[in-house]
Amino acid sequence: MSNEEKSFQKTSINWYPGHMAKTKRLITENIDKIDIVYEVIDSRIPYSSKIKDIDTFIKNKPKILVMTKSDLCDTIETNKWVKYYEKLGYKVILLDLENNTNMKQLINLTKQTMNEINDKRISKGMIPRKARVLVVGIPNSGKSTLINRLVGKKVVNTGNKPGITKELSWIRISEDVELLDTPGILWPKLDEQKVAYNLASLTAIKEEILPIYDVAQYILNTLYKYYPNILENRYKLTEVNEDIIVNLEHIGKIRGCLIKGGEIDYEKAVYMIINDIKSGTIKKITFDRIEEYGL
Repeated sequence: MSNEEKSFQKTSINWYPGHMAKTKRLITENIDKIDIVYEVIDSRIPYSSKIKDIDTFIKNKPKILVMTKSDLCDTIETNKWVKYYEKLGYKVILLDLENNTNMKQLINLTKQTMNEINDKRISKGMIPRKARVLVVGIPNSGKSTLINRLVGKKVVNTGNKPGITKELSWIRISEDVELLDTPGILWPKLDEQKVAYNLASLTAIKEEILPIYDVAQYILNTLYKYYPNILENRYKLTEVNEDIIVNLEHIGKIRGCLIKGGEIDYEKAVYMIINDIKSGTIKKITFDRIEEYGL
């Protein structure tokens, strides 16, 4: 049995607070006002961050899959997911929100999609209208940053933690486009524990409810499996012990996570591992692999 599998057996991660259920209900109530859906996913976890039950509440609205944080992902692995979703019929855009790349491509794709919708409206004797776009995604997927980039200024709060956006709000970004911003949502039961740990590792789940030692161990195991060079460069680890304490003792000494008397501050070491991912200190990683899901 692998370290990863042992970690999975220790705990089950789930986070589905009441506001998420409310958000889905409000989206369902407003979906007839929507023309296009931006489904925002994290390019480092293109499978885990895709809302599993999204089609149950957005009906059959045209979707653009917006993969954010492309500056932090392993582009070779993430591009496999881009091709996978395109084969399924999605329109996919990979965005680097920090450096504002490909935004024009997203706007052009939105206009193109809306032109198709308006052609149908005109053919039915209806007048064309501006695009009304629903922005939906898991917590901390980059929705708020995306909206601020589209508007060209800060109109919604952003933060490197889940739960910043609290309610639905309409935002006008141009003469032709209005956005409906929504709080980040998950689904009621995270059945796949690999998905749950990916979401936990990349800060889509509220930190306070996480088994942080297990999450840190999962991060180390995953880096060892896919990115041993990153693991060695950052933490001077050439292998990962199945006992998290052994790993933390090594990392604590290397990275200076110490308390008085030179003893290891285990909690500081754990949060440092998690924050290295959260802050983007560790880049060029993609934790979802197509072959692991049999796709």
